[in-house]
Amino acid sequence: MIHMKVRLLLKPRLSVFSALVLHHTVFLLTHSGGGQSHVIGTSQPIVAKVGDDITLPCHLKTAMDATDLTVEWARPDLEPRFVYLRRDGVELQPEEHPLYMGRTSLSTNKLKCGDISLKLSQLKLSDAGTYKCLVPKSGTESVVALTVGSVSSPDIKISKVSNGVSLQCESGGWYPEPEVSWLDGEGNLLSAGPTETTRSPDDLYTVSSRVTVEKRPSNRFTCRVQQKDTNQTRETTIHLPDDFFMAQSNSAVRITICLAVYFMSVMAFFVLWKRGQHQIKTPSRSTEQQHLMDGDTMIQLEMKEENLSEELQKNEDDLKHVQQVNMILMTQKKELENQRQTLTSLEDKDKTQIKENNKKLKKLPKTEKSKKMEKRVKTREDLDRRSKEHDELLCNTKKLQETADQMITIMKERKEKLEKDKEKINQHLKETAREREETQKKLQLEQQEREEDQNNPSSNQDDE
Repeated sequence: MIHMKVRLLLKPRLSVFSALVLHHTVFLLTHSGGGQSHVIGTSQPIVAKVGDDITLPCHLKTAMDATDLTVEWARPDLEPRFVYLRRDGVELQPEEHPLYMGRTSLSTNKLKCGDISLKLSQLKLSDAGTYKCLVPKSGTESVVALTVGSVSSPDIKISKVSNGVSLQCESGGWYPEPEVSWLDGEGNLLSAGPTETTRSPDDLYTVSSRVTVEKRPSNRFTCRVQQKDTNQTRETTIHLPDDFFMAQSNSAVRITICLAVYFMSVMAFFVLWKRGQHQIKTPSRSTEQQHLMDGDTMIQLEMKEENLSEELQKNEDDLKHVQQVNMILMTQKKELENQRQTLTSLEDKDKTQIKENNKKLKKLPKTEKSKKMEKRVKTREDLDRRSKEHDELLCNTKKLQETADQMITIMKERKEKLEKDKEKINQHLKETAREREETQKKLQLEQQEREEDQNNPSSNQDDE
């Protein structure tokens, strides 16, 4: 059930955002006995709600004084059938059905103009049916169909669940049976569970519907209850604060913390593993000399340059990965800081509400003492439990912040080391390239000398 904090936030908003729409359309279905009818009405059905005062239209075709005429209003399905009976200017109440006693009347002033419309007060569900307006002198009648409906304002209850916020809409006192729908702040239909319907002994329907919602741009949700046949609609809209989703039964926050702990554990393993994996593979000076002495110098230098290029590529890949991880950690750190600020704010609200509740516990209610005191004690238990949960979450969030800071420091050191290694590799590459160029020049010079000796055999003979 909704916490006190949310009740305080939502209570004033319910009246602001509630939209109660109730349309009353008047219907009258008229039948005549042919073109010679002396009793006429309108051409639309009547729909009204319980408790309304309505008028069933009927008047003589010729505007004449009907004060002394016999006027009958009846329902064929009742016994006695008369709803209202007037003869020679006098109402005969004893002959009228007891259900309508004192609730039907004709206007004396309108009778003088031939208007014999029936006023029916304080409508009941049992008033629904077909009514006949008859002036025996004319021998014709007008038939009126009346539908009676009942409505009430929906009530929304809020509770926190693991995957969001659960909203339950309930509305009783409806007739005929209505439909329930949920809408978001933009007027889009929400997917809700099946509507539960119950019917009371007085034939009124109670409907209930539940929907689970997540945080949205407006956080505004509407429960709409409508009866299409009677064109009657009522709806209630609520607005949920952002921090209500932040602290939802702590499940979402706990999931975030678990994921963060798992993520940081994986990151720690990755850093330690990479530390042992990455070493710059550069031959020692003695090995280089040995290679230069024992093998083809040029081939050895080319192999060395190739190895250094591969090492440089690995270094750049590792450096790029470390930068990406660092960005993720910085984002995580920011989210944890926002979460910490939210939890701190919720803690402050908890303290304020606990303080207010303590004051109420010290005062005895004037009425319903036992019930109200029990409610206050229950509220205090909920506040204590929620405060404890917020404390625990805040503690875990602080620990995660410390872990995030440590990981960021490790990644910073790792980045610095990779950058230094990259500088060393580039330096070795330059030295190797320079050495390869010198060796290549030396080989070219020796080749040139050999070619010259071959082209000048006389110089070789002189030497001999």
